[in-house]
Amino acid sequence: MAFFLETLFGGLMTGMLYSLVALGFVLIFKASGVFNFAQGAMVLIAALSMARFSEWIPQWLGLESLWLANILAFIVSGLFMWLIAVVIERWVLRYLVNQEGTTLLMATIGISYFLDGMGQIIFGSSVYSIDVGMPKDPVFIFNSIFEGGVLISLEDLTAAGVSALLVAVLAVFFQYTSVGRALRAVADDHQAAQSIGIPLNRIWVVVWTVAGVVALVAGVIWGSKFGVQFTLSTAALRALPVVILGGLTSIPGAIIGGLIIGVGEKISEVYLGPFVGGGIEIWFAYVLALVFLLFRPQGLFGEKIIDRV
Repeated sequence: MAFFLETLFGGLMTGMLYSLVALGFVLIFKASGVFNFAQGAMVLIAALSMARFSEWIPQWLGLESLWLANILAFIVSGLFMWLIAVVIERWVLRYLVNQEGTTLLMATIGISYFLDGMGQIIFGSSVYSIDVGMPKDPVFIFNSIFEGGVLISLEDLTAAGVSALLVAVLAVFFQYTSVGRALRAVADDHQAAQSIGIPLNRIWVVVWTVAGVVALVAGVIWGSKFGVQFTLSTAALRALPVVILGGLTSIPGAIIGGLIIGVGEKISEVYLGPFVGGGIEIWFAYVLALVFLLFRPQGLFGEKIIDRV
């Protein structure tokens, strides 16, 4: 039972990472109807900027405090993601308003390749590490219940706590702020939102910036655990099945979908892997997504789209 709980906790922690990446997909799709295939590249370039600025800022300012350097690097990286959002809106999205979904999807694929190339030019193509001071020592819990206790990583617990806090902040932002209400209005009906004076272009900059900050948090956590390299953009796309499972328009769906897939991957790999030769963790999420596409294409919490004929 203790081993099962360790596997379960490991799956939940992995699922939180998937959920953070999936949040970026959902936020942009809700506000603009664009399926952002560049979200993986945004996670990569956000992680690269954090890794490099956390190295450069102490050299530029002569800082010795790791915490202060990381805080400044996070702020600068956040501003960098805002700049990317402005450029994408001004030079890409503004000229593609009311275009077909295929056109917008191809545009985000182009943005993805552009961000990959820009990341190599600005930050280099080496493997970098991010040290934000998260505790990495494992701890044992439930010692009084199970002999030897249940092993869990403090780093995973910290990452899960940060992820949960970010989700709570986003929920408050969308529900109780004027900008959040405007975002929800744009998501419901672009033309109606414009007719009552909501600036569509500004809203798109905001939502791409928020998605960029979410990508930054995901990239920092991922880079702290595994290092920052250019395969990160591909690894981040493993969150695609999470979006399909939870629903393209549901923020709670992104969270719950990520947890389901994270736990499902770990448990199936540990308990079913020996019977099929292993490797289940690689394809489990995609098979589950395929099942949902066949029987419930809107996902668990997504809205069923009904077109008027």
